[in-house]
Amino acid sequence: MKISKKQKKKIIYMVAFALCVIIFLVCAFYLITYFWDSKQSEKRVDELKELIVEDDTEDSSSDTDASSDEKEKPKELTFEVINGTRVQKKFSKLYNINSDFIGWITIDGTDIDYPVMQSMYDEEYYLHRDFDKEYTKGGTLFADTSSDIEKPSDNIIIYGHNMTTGKMFHSLFEYEDEDFYKEHKYISFDTIYGNGTYEIIAAFRTRIYEPDYTGFKYYQFFDAASEAEFNYYIENCKALTPYQMDSTATYGDTLITLSTCAYHHDNGRYVVVAKKID
Repeated sequence: MKISKKQKKKIIYMVAFALCVIIFLVCAFYLITYFWDSKQSEKRVDELKELIVEDDTEDSSSDTDASSDEKEKPKELTFEVINGTRVQKKFSKLYNINSDFIGWITIDGTDIDYPVMQSMYDEEYYLHRDFDKEYTKGGTLFADTSSDIEKPSDNIIIYGHNMTTGKMFHSLFEYEDEDFYKEHKYISFDTIYGNGTYEIIAAFRTRIYEPDYTGFKYYQFFDAASEAEFNYYIENCKALTPYQMDSTATYGDTLITLSTCAYHHDNGRYVVVAKKID
């Protein structure tokens, strides 16, 4: 039986409509699972935070007769040895669950409040895995294998996804606003080896370059062979920052560099650099 032109158009329309419906359903399913996955991941992070036990040991600062100097004296950190590693007691429960755990990072005024992992056998192991090593789209924040957390190295690089849900390292983009930077200059990064407060000194867009590129590559700096090499890193980070940040770093300072994907360029990155002040 011969099909008329009108019938052909109707068939084409029905096929096109069916394809549109299928595409819509697939996209809807992806978005639902994406946001559900993110919600479950955040729920697990909240559970992990509950396992951090701050040291509440009584000391002289609780004595009403203690001097002002004694009251201001910070508590000494307490440690325990777990499978040969000396770990802060407050993190012992987390470390016992997963020994790839190296610390916790927090930036007040943002959604950044997460554990940080480091797999020495596969740097990107936590790119799409959660704290419990289960698949998750958003992954977990993780440190570069060339970063030495215990020593520590001159620079510790921490990677995280730029999630459209606003989670993980998406909040770093807030530092494109100078006013936001002025109100949120500090990062807390406590590791299994000790606590740290860092002051932000640079925030900029850049990219991952081809191997033969000879210019500045922020992701290749971990330990300075000389003062000149350290200064080269700082000078380039400051030059790429679109507004003035008064604080800088000098040779001998310890840095952390936070890195996430940006979409202004192929292999684009947004980077925040901070120096340890306490």
